[in-house]
Amino acid sequence: MDLILDTSFFFAEYPVSGDLMTTPAVISELVDLRSKCRYEALLAGGLCIREPSQESIKRVQAAASTAGDLEALSATDAGILALALDVGGLLLTDDFAVQNVALALGIPVRSLQQRKAKRRAWKFRCTGCGQMGEKPGICLVCGSQIKRTIK
Repeated sequence: MDLILDTSFFFAEYPVSGDLMTTPAVISELVDLRSKCRYEALLAGGLCIREPSQESIKRVQAAASTAGDLEALSATDAGILALALDVGGLLLTDDFAVQNVALALGIPVRSLQQRKAKRRAWKFRCTGCGQMGEKPGICLVCGSQIKRTIK
């Protein structure tokens, strides 16, 4: 089975076997010596670097919007989710927003060092007046920030 690696994978000492894949965006996030060394070792062992399809990125963005995690996902996060869709792989990540969207898309996920995230449905509430909104932003009633909250 293909294992799709998130950036958090390179910061942990997590034993794996199988076909390892990640995106160029993940590699660009590796800035410390330890994670770069881990990357080099995995690359020598057959790590595959691959761009996800634009079609899968659009599916990820739609699912993230529905799940309420669109604002929490970076372009790198969307890329690894899209790659997991493209190859049908198992995603290795500790990022809760990534895990939540993966679960919404039916992508199998394995947590590395933290507990596995449970699927969440988000609501959006104004921090000023408590009015419910449809998405994060500015409240039309009082002008305060609308933030996501657990449903």
